[in-house]
Amino acid sequence: MLFVAVVQWLLVHWWVLIALLAVGAVVVTGWVQRRQQRAQWEQVQARALRYAMPQLDALHHREFENAVRELMRRDGCQDAVRVGGGGDLGADVKATDPFGRRWVIQCKHRRGGDHGSAVGTPDLQVLNGTARPVHGADIAVLVTNGRVTKPGVAFASAQRLYLVDRRTLAQWAAGSQPLWTLLGALPPPRRPTALS
Repeated sequence: MLFVAVVQWLLVHWWVLIALLAVGAVVVTGWVQRRQQRAQWEQVQARALRYAMPQLDALHHREFENAVRELMRRDGCQDAVRVGGGGDLGADVKATDPFGRRWVIQCKHRRGGDHGSAVGTPDLQVLNGTARPVHGADIAVLVTNGRVTKPGVAFASAQRLYLVDRRTLAQWAAGSQPLWTLLGALPPPRRPTALS
């Protein structure tokens, strides 16, 4: 009954309906424009993302994983996600690069940086055992703000694991280049892109 009365009133006062639609269109247009501006600003901020090594050294290990995720996003991996934590099965960050390759990254933060304990073969064995079969990685990477033992470097080389030690991390975090340009002999792109 109320609905019928409202419809009848609107038929007599049709200009009210037009005014409401016009106001609604202005509100929706403003909302869409604000969202677009916010997205553009976030992209600008992401492209400008830089870390100095003292900043990375001061982070908690979870914050370090978030920083690695944000660096992957900065470089064009829109789906980069932090998955680290208990039961992560050797994956702290997962991402797909602009070439379609799936990255699985294990992060090892050392409080002492280069002077802290070195990352050894056991951590690399976990990454090697899960990155490809469990997580579907095309590229398996260990990122540390410290160093890797010599046996660890040899194991990584033999198993096609990529290492980002303190020196490479400093280059990457400074924004000089995307990670895939700093690492050698990566698998070919899965799909052609404007970048390939």
